Amino acid sequence: MVPTVAEQLVRTLRRAGVSRVYGIVGDSLNPIVDAIRRTEGIEWVHVRHEEAAAFAAAAEAQLTGKLAVCAGSCGPGNLHLINGLYDAHRSGAPVLAIASHIPSGQIGSGYFQETHPESLFTECSHFSELVSQPEQMARLLRTAMQTSVGRRGVSVLTIPGDIAERKAYGSDEDFRPAEPGAVVPPPTTVDQLATLLNNGEKVMLFCGAGCENAHDDVMELASWLQAPVGHSFGGKEWIQYDNPYDVGMSGLLGYGACYDAMHAADRIVMLGTDFPYDTFLPQAKTIQVDIEPAHLGRRTVLDLAVHGSVAETIRAVLPKLTQKTDPSFLHQMLREHTRKLEVVVDAYTKNIEHRTPIHPEYAAKVLDEVANDDTVFTVDTGMGCVWAARYLTPNGKRRVLGSFRHGSMANALPHAIGAQLAAPGRQVVSISGDGGLAMLMGELLTLSSADLPVKVVVFNNATLGMVKLEMLVDGLPDYGTDHPPVDFAGIARAAGVHAVRVEKPAEVRDALVEAFAHPGPALVDLVTDPYALAVPPRVTGRQVRGFAAAISRTVLTGGVGDMVEMARANLRNVPRP
Repeated sequence: MVPTVAEQLVRTLRRAGVSRVYGIVGDSLNPIVDAIRRTEGIEWVHVRHEEAAAFAAAAEAQLTGKLAVCAGSCGPGNLHLINGLYDAHRSGAPVLAIASHIPSGQIGSGYFQETHPESLFTECSHFSELVSQPEQMARLLRTAMQTSVGRRGVSVLTIPGDIAERKAYGSDEDFRPAEPGAVVPPPTTVDQLATLLNNGEKVMLFCGAGCENAHDDVMELASWLQAPVGHSFGGKEWIQYDNPYDVGMSGLLGYGACYDAMHAADRIVMLGTDFPYDTFLPQAKTIQVDIEPAHLGRRTVLDLAVHGSVAETIRAVLPKLTQKTDPSFLHQMLREHTRKLEVVVDAYTKNIEHRTPIHPEYAAKVLDEVANDDTVFTVDTGMGCVWAARYLTPNGKRRVLGSFRHGSMANALPHAIGAQLAAPGRQVVSISGDGGLAMLMGELLTLSSADLPVKVVVFNNATLGMVKLEMLVDGLPDYGTDHPPVDFAGIARAAGVHAVRVEKPAEVRDALVEAFAHPGPALVDLVTDPYALAVPPRVTGRQVRGFAAAISRTVLTGGVGDMVEMARANLRNVPRP
């Protein structure tokens, strides 16, 4: 029997390894949803907002490295996908979005719910095409899947509902997209890299998300170069752990001596990072290694651009390096890093167990201690990123997912849905702000109806903290940022989710332990101090300019959890000056 286009689509996705599609059923999408219902091995995941569908697919794709799929019905349905797809695309997540469309014969007539998805999604995808005839489906689907996986981003197929119901051309395909391979730079570039590194007296490594699976290679390179190693937020989970060369993080959420090391070095090596904050970079004496050619040189002037995978590039250059024997620059930066952390850590984590409202720094520190060694954390944009950057301790097994490049609110809970479905045996914790949770709060119903054991930890300070901070530093009154307190625990219980509200610091640990032990979804509503944004007095007037200064005032001198202990440990073998 000849399958329909919808059946051909779903069967091909299943054979490519796709096991679920996130979305909301409706009108032009119904033939595809029905084909999913009748296809073994693939399920429809009903969310409450299509934006959440795209976020969930993005998290699944990032966690597994495999293609993930979301879908939206014609007009408003698929338009709701767009914010989550921007996040997926900018995060390099291989996501395929199915945008169903109005009847093909009505396109261009101003029909009910008419939009032009193949044009609307071009900016947040590598590939966006309209399937206007049944015979196009097989080839366009292959291209869409391969583009998503091969180029690490979003592809969109727009399919009119009537086309989905027609008979397909050709048979179902057993097609699996080829994963991208490692990139080795050419020998001449490796030689240039070796020369620059051998000639540098004070070399510093700055690492990003492209250092995934390259931790040991980076450590070996640092050993050869006697180089301090810093990281961006995206590189934290891959580089910070088991790192005797660690000098912290640079950027808006930075801490420690990373910025100092970068500006004191005579050679900076950016490894797998498209670090966006160019004002933090010296704009000189820099080498950049990246698998994506478009990233090279777009943030800073380069002495050398190296197109290559981080691990492969390091392995190629190591035999050409001369072992450096002077560790004085490294030791100087390790001391400075430890000094910076020790100056601030006590004020944020000691003697606050009995102070109310709850200090968010304390709650984050306890959360880090209570969570499993292989927890997947999803993090809301805003102050949630602050607490994750400061207090989550990476160990090579934990994961931290967030809207780190797109910067969308409300990402944490839908990201957690996708992460939990992709990794059913792992603990998944959503670090949610009250503003972010309120925006897509309907996804609590998704947790409840699907019985997903996601643990939602809400930092509830009744304010849009990061926005308030921006306004204050710009000299503006913090208008529109505060809102009446909300009992999120009560709302969660009404949605069928186990929940507890915590107002006393002494109860934080027990509440988290109880929630994490609960077999189903659970929410911990932490009533935190809205004045945790108070500006320390040590910031200079010159620093108090713009958003970067705002973050510096809040975070660059903020608490750092257990990182000070790691810094002290790294100093044990460093001789005192």
